[in-house]
Amino acid sequence: MQKKALLFYITLFLLILAYSMTTNNYDFDLWARLIAGMGVIDGGHVLTQDFLSYTPVHTWWDHEWGAGVIFYFFLKYFGPFSLIVLQAFMLFGIFFTASRVIKLRTNICPYNILFYFFALIAVMPNLNSPIRCHMFSFLLFTVFIYIYEKVRLGNNKLLYLVPVIILLWNNIHGGVVAGLGLTAMYALGEFLNKKPFKKYLITLAVSCLVLFINPWGYDYIKFLLMANTMKRPYIMEWWGIFSQYYMFKYIIFKIFMIVVCGIEFLQIKKTNWQKIDKVKYIILTATLYLAITHVKLLPFFAIASLCFVYEDLPQFKDKIICYALIFISMLTFAIKDFSIPLGMDAYPIKEVEFVKQNNLKGKILVNFGLGSYVSYKLYPNNLIFMDGRYEEVYYDYMVPMLKEFFLVNPNWHETLEYFPPDVMIIENYYPIYNKLKEDKEWKAVYEGKVFGVFLPVSKSNREFKQPSDDLNYYKKNLFNTDIKF
Repeated sequence: MQKKALLFYITLFLLILAYSMTTNNYDFDLWARLIAGMGVIDGGHVLTQDFLSYTPVHTWWDHEWGAGVIFYFFLKYFGPFSLIVLQAFMLFGIFFTASRVIKLRTNICPYNILFYFFALIAVMPNLNSPIRCHMFSFLLFTVFIYIYEKVRLGNNKLLYLVPVIILLWNNIHGGVVAGLGLTAMYALGEFLNKKPFKKYLITLAVSCLVLFINPWGYDYIKFLLMANTMKRPYIMEWWGIFSQYYMFKYIIFKIFMIVVCGIEFLQIKKTNWQKIDKVKYIILTATLYLAITHVKLLPFFAIASLCFVYEDLPQFKDKIICYALIFISMLTFAIKDFSIPLGMDAYPIKEVEFVKQNNLKGKILVNFGLGSYVSYKLYPNNLIFMDGRYEEVYYDYMVPMLKEFFLVNPNWHETLEYFPPDVMIIENYYPIYNKLKEDKEWKAVYEGKVFGVFLPVSKSNREFKQPSDDLNYYKKNLFNTDIKF
């Protein structure tokens, strides 16, 4: 069994590491997280006020400030590639912890790799950036399941750890509500199982109290409730998996979801209701709902399925599968030129370089997903319209206004009237791109493959330096910034 476990964990880690090293670009919000981390490590304080925007802002309720500190620490002391390795270790930690949960719950071997592989590829589209803040919530959610399963076996002392972890989780990522929700689900499930449940309610109450220990105090709790209940109709990853846009996407996850639901339907059908573990099905149902309603939250269902559905699967010998996956992973290492991802099509990298080289100072309008990258690279010479911090910093009307502008809806010109920019970087697939090219007040002074740089006509009549075509130059300088604390 020890040899099988070793083969399993080696296979799993190599597979995860190979996948993590093939991602193409960074999450759009990473740059704001690095700035927040920089404020703490280099500046000595949590950033509670925005300084990057030229539009109206409110208090910066940064529910991911702790994640930013961790990211910037790794970047500063171990370099950009460490962020990719950190992602791999966190993802491995999720699957490792899930395997320990399985071992707690059953006497069957928890080391058959195929279901883990199926779960991994089902959520790969959610993890296509080297590092994202919500990885902390996915990892800690899995750890909480492990803790509560140990508690169900009689180790009640572990409950003392929960408020401590909640305190840390709350200051790392706003997904802490998943930990509170899981605690409530165990309380309800054990109540229905007719087993001791009050200890979970006490743990939940204490955990809610420690939420108040944060840089903003009580007001942050109000923000956290608002942020976790607000609708985000303009953020695609918050759309449902069966929405029109995603109807024919995430096919592997949908197959995974159908298979899991089919297995559990048959399991319930043949099991006496009194013997059914109510905790298991409450968690599976809740995470299934999250997966269906929000694409971003698919991993919660995959994690729950690993922990609770594996025990209902037929067991088989999978040594050949392990060797095949190791071979695929090693082949990836052999043929892949591993370096930090650049994302030339996702980010206006050359366009930002154009702005910087030509000293085009002032207010700059870009799509909100790109705003934090532009801030990271161009502050203090340029302030942005807005970025992906969304409800953390900006007022509700900002994103709809920007959408009106990019889609050239009837009131599109109000964006330029109320918050006039000095420079614009626009994706060429939006209607506003051609509209601006036809406009007599603006001129495209640089056009790349995906993005164009626009200036007022009065400022465009001069010779401009052209950005370099050397990709190694951009990789070498990707994380360089003029922001100082």
